[in-house]
Amino acid sequence: MKQMIYNKERSENIGRSKEWLRNIRSFLLLILLLFVILAANICVGSVNVPLSEVWNILRGLAGNEVYRDIVMQIRLPRALAAIVLGGALSLSGYLLQTFFHNPIAGPYTLGISSGAKLAVSLLLILFLGQAYRISSVGMILAAFAGAMLAMGFVLLMSRVVDQMYMLIVSGVMIGYICSAITDFVVTFADDANIVNLHNWSRGSFSGIQWENIGVMAIVVFSASFLVFLLSKPISAYQMGEAYAGNMGLNIRRFRAVLVLLSSVLSACVTAFAGPVSFVGIAVPHLVKALLQTAKPILMIPACFLGGGVFCLFCDLLARTLFAPTELAINTVTAIFGAPVVIFIMIYRKREVV
Repeated sequence: MKQMIYNKERSENIGRSKEWLRNIRSFLLLILLLFVILAANICVGSVNVPLSEVWNILRGLAGNEVYRDIVMQIRLPRALAAIVLGGALSLSGYLLQTFFHNPIAGPYTLGISSGAKLAVSLLLILFLGQAYRISSVGMILAAFAGAMLAMGFVLLMSRVVDQMYMLIVSGVMIGYICSAITDFVVTFADDANIVNLHNWSRGSFSGIQWENIGVMAIVVFSASFLVFLLSKPISAYQMGEAYAGNMGLNIRRFRAVLVLLSSVLSACVTAFAGPVSFVGIAVPHLVKALLQTAKPILMIPACFLGGGVFCLFCDLLARTLFAPTELAINTVTAIFGAPVVIFIMIYRKREVV
């Protein structure tokens, strides 16, 4: 009997050790990919910058002035924005999938990004038409208000419809409505700066400045830290609301926090980069497949890293694939993200059957 207990404990310890090593390898892989693609984003473009030159510029050593301007004023802020906003979008999608218990829930499919886009567009058109400059905080607040309005509609529909697919359809419809209103307003705007909002409305990391990086980093990292602190409640919530309630979790308050955090994260992305599609849906599933676990304490940081890697890679392709023509980031993220969503739908259909 003692031997059986010993063998069981030994096998469990071996299993935990293998899981621990697998998780370390997964995080190391994500970090390695992040740095490799970051280096490629900084070095590769219409003007290729040698890696040694980039290293000298980052260390503050004297170098080519043209290279320094390209790296410090254009490519590095854009790459950092892709990391921060990509991580925010992935985390937002993970929270929404947890909230609705639906694998294809995300800020784009539920219309949250489109609501935020509409609010920011109206704010910019109003103030740019009066020759006023909008601060980064003002754009985030406007995007948050639009995101909360769209989320409110989705929550209202969740009480009316029973089937989850109907909720997704409702979110897609509100997204189309918000996008149509945005396109209509932008199309008939007179000011040249306002007309340029059309590029932003299709999603882009270009034009990001260091001031924007500071604001988005504060907002995103603060929200992400709060999400990480919710790892244990999220784990209980994933087991079912009844189980979480028995564990002492205040379900109503917890769901409200999930809504607020996911809206803040997606609003920050939309305020600076416009609506970016499929990242919030696809990345959490890709990360889960990589980790082979659904533990929130691992999924949350991995989702952030995975979102950064995904958006960096897509932005690199958007800039260089058909240079000097630049693709909208939504075009590239859809190419890689849509097949993941299709696979998820087919896989779940087979599970049901």
